[in-house]
Amino acid sequence: MSFTWPLALVGLLAVPLVGLVYLLSDRRRRRQAARFGTPALVAGFVSQRPGGRRHLPFLLALVALAALVVGLARPTAVFSEPREEATVVLTMDTSRSMAATDVTPSRLAAARAAANTFLEELPEKYRVAIVSFATGAQVVLTPTDDRDAARGALAQLRLGAGTAMGDGIVRSVAVVRRGVDLTSNRPNLNARPSPDDPPATIVLLSDGAQTSGDRTPAQAAQLARSLEVPVTTIAFGTSPSVVQVPLPGGLRQQVTVTPDPATLRTVAQRTGGKYYEALDARRLEEIYGELGSRLGEEPKRREVTYAFAAAGGLLMLVGAALSSIWFRRPL
Repeated sequence: MSFTWPLALVGLLAVPLVGLVYLLSDRRRRRQAARFGTPALVAGFVSQRPGGRRHLPFLLALVALAALVVGLARPTAVFSEPREEATVVLTMDTSRSMAATDVTPSRLAAARAAANTFLEELPEKYRVAIVSFATGAQVVLTPTDDRDAARGALAQLRLGAGTAMGDGIVRSVAVVRRGVDLTSNRPNLNARPSPDDPPATIVLLSDGAQTSGDRTPAQAAQLARSLEVPVTTIAFGTSPSVVQVPLPGGLRQQVTVTPDPATLRTVAQRTGGKYYEALDARRLEEIYGELGSRLGEEPKRREVTYAFAAAGGLLMLVGAALSSIWFRRPL
């Protein structure tokens, strides 16, 4: 919570001072009453002592005073509100290692199935783009709100060789931000998003082990951060797995593919995204459901002066009402 007029909070110093004055007055009143009467005889004239409740109306008034002072400072708070529009880029790793079956039925098949679930979670006004990367990176689907086109593009993904993760991230950033130089191997850290650019995010699905490409994941993460495009990463693979690589003459070679979740975690942290581990298809669907709900909202700061003013006024009225009912006098 922040305040438009923080100096008004100095008025809160009056709250303990008023409380101290009340305590001193109450103590003096009891001393004066003891001078003119015998405390032992009071019980014979008063059927029931008010006890601690005699302080309750004043305590409510004191809290009301504090709330009103905070209201004078014009407090503002951050709330989550539905986004009107945004673009999500699904960046899919289609390298050979995604054929591993440590995530059933395979890493790529599980990613494709859960991506379809993710499309159902997104608000209708959201646009979706799809980028795939293996040896290089390519745009499979430009931003669109056509969910059938997105599902068709996901169905057409095919495995390739190599893992150019850095190139895949840079290509995905270029989809949602203008002016990205795809020919440069070094990101422009001075780049800034245009005011006309809608909110955008990248969801990267990969096992994380880069084996090719012109740009490293660290360089790509720097570019995404400078252009304010968070990259949420989902790591596939729980342990080294074996895939079959076709060779000339119809032969096949067994190749061990080892996931690299550390790289994916670093990319997410540097860009302001989140990191997830997809242990199986069910867990992946849960991740997509959570991610879809999170992307459907954006933080907005709003003034909440009315809440403190209303609370202060209500507490003051309650305190005055209790004092009138119990003691036949105002506060």
